[in-house]
Amino acid sequence: MLYRLLFVVFRMRELTRAPGFFRTLGIETSCDETGLCLLEGPRTVLAEVLTSQIEEHAPYGGVIPEMASRRHQEMFLPLLKELLRRGKITDPSREIDLIAVTRGPGLMGALLVGVLSAKGLAQGWNLPLLGVNHLEGHIFANVLHSPDLEPPFLNLVVSGGHTEIVLVREYGSYEMLGRTRDDAAGEAYDKVAKMLDLGYPGGPKVDALAERGNPRAFELPVPLGNSPEIAFSFSGLKTAMLWKIEALKKENPSALPLEDLCASFQRAAVASLVGKVRLAMKATGLFRVAVSGGVAANRGLRRELGAIPGARIYLPPPALCTDNAAMVAAAGYNGYMRGCRGSLDLSPDPGMVLA
Repeated sequence: MLYRLLFVVFRMRELTRAPGFFRTLGIETSCDETGLCLLEGPRTVLAEVLTSQIEEHAPYGGVIPEMASRRHQEMFLPLLKELLRRGKITDPSREIDLIAVTRGPGLMGALLVGVLSAKGLAQGWNLPLLGVNHLEGHIFANVLHSPDLEPPFLNLVVSGGHTEIVLVREYGSYEMLGRTRDDAAGEAYDKVAKMLDLGYPGGPKVDALAERGNPRAFELPVPLGNSPEIAFSFSGLKTAMLWKIEALKKENPSALPLEDLCASFQRAAVASLVGKVRLAMKATGLFRVAVSGGVAANRGLRRELGAIPGARIYLPPPALCTDNAAMVAAAGYNGYMRGCRGSLDLSPDPGMVLA
């Protein structure tokens, strides 16, 4: 009852302010980046802070969940203080209108830190709270960057944890056209980098080496390349790479052709992604395609998508490809304006799906 009363008070205050000045605090802690953003209106970033844990996790070749959640706890309050300073916020209860936080999917411990912190701030500042689907956040990375992007359109989400094509009918109305059967594309890049001793995270390193290599040096299978189904699978490609690397090591263990191996792997992975985008375009008749997620920064993928005849490709800048709080704030703002509401009963959902 008390929360409902506070919500009514907030609505009365909100109506006295111009919509363009509506401010959303976005919070992102789904994996190993701690991000906070202060967004004004649908896409004006007033201030943003982000810290990554790459250096802490690099020795292990991947993210350690317990370590990630502890680091989120350590960094949250210092980052919040810095965000408020940069945004010139002196009274958050009056100068912020909504708190949007990633609810899922993601690592349970990491999500808990963000959600519990958001709930504490919402209660302490008497502000409404909204949980955001991380995948919807990735969709809104392009909304932030491209004001002309309007539904309906296709969205390829391609990252370390996700590879899927989503039909965005309207904001808030999504249809999953196809997803990976096993591994995500970004995870495959990281595993191949580990096979080649390139370090973590491996995706950018594979991409950089591929730019200088011969993509036809080694014939590797294009995953589901002959299948009419909109679906992905990268486990077989990883196995093929492992066999190829092992065979080359037997021939000459001291001189692996890293650039050619990376270029050949990237050719097969990108061909799979682009091929399924083409299938989705044909099935829906839509030619507007947004791309989001960490692998959206891959140069080979950007180049091949841009070569699809008749397609209008929307690509966010690299800073909006990886996990960030600006996309969460944008999705939260849009959801709130659509009438979505949350409560202090909000809980993390690591297996959350986009619906």
